[in-house]
Amino acid sequence: MLQFALRLGSHPQSVVTTTPRPIALIKKLMADEATVTSRAKTTDNAANLAPSFLTSVLKRYGGTTLGRQEIDGEIVEDRGGGLWRKSWLDQHRIAAPPELTRIVVAVDPPVTSNTNSDACGIIVAGLGEDGRAYVLADRTIRGREPAIWARAAIAAYRDFAADRIVAEVNQGGDLVVGVMRQVDASVPIRAVRATRGKWVRAEPVSALYAEGRVIHVGEWPDLESQMCAFGADGLAQGKSPDRLDALVWALTDLMLTNPRSPTIRTL
Repeated sequence: MLQFALRLGSHPQSVVTTTPRPIALIKKLMADEATVTSRAKTTDNAANLAPSFLTSVLKRYGGTTLGRQEIDGEIVEDRGGGLWRKSWLDQHRIAAPPELTRIVVAVDPPVTSNTNSDACGIIVAGLGEDGRAYVLADRTIRGREPAIWARAAIAAYRDFAADRIVAEVNQGGDLVVGVMRQVDASVPIRAVRATRGKWVRAEPVSALYAEGRVIHVGEWPDLESQMCAFGADGLAQGKSPDRLDALVWALTDLMLTNPRSPTIRTL
């Protein structure tokens, strides 16, 4: 949209400054031959920063993946030792999904409901007739009270004609399901409870991506950034991976939860 403001003069220009996250728009701008790219490290601005701040951030983040991005101004595609690679996501990406046999909306609700709360992760995914999973949407919302994220989850359920909602209940217990029942009692909800750490739960889902069995329909920059930044500490860039948590629940339900086989078969 900035281009519409560059209508006058013989050589109009704009200056854009940002943290270089590896999203499609940033990489597209940098690849444009009309773009001049310059980089500056936090240390280049040391004369204008509090010495205690500089010492603190370099001690905590120096040499880390987050530090390379936030302090050194690098575009970091993948986190070393992480479960996901950006190349996997880009390689298996399509514009529209095929025929789907099942669709779920996964919800990872926040612990609290104030402005500083984690976001409520809401991810929509479906299972294709080809046996692969397709990530359809990221409907995550931030800092909202339960009734609001419950309505957002149910709206996603209706928009995509989903089969059910999968909701993590570790933090809110029965209240998580109850608040959604208040919005629409007819929506089928499967409550799931985490019994293992985030990294362990995410590993089998990561394997599905490595095998090319999960496809992203469109681009979901915030979700994909969390995936590539996710570490063994269960965090993504120092924060709870709310979108990723919901993604793991959705794909686990679609791909890794086997229905119980019948004990008697009729031949």
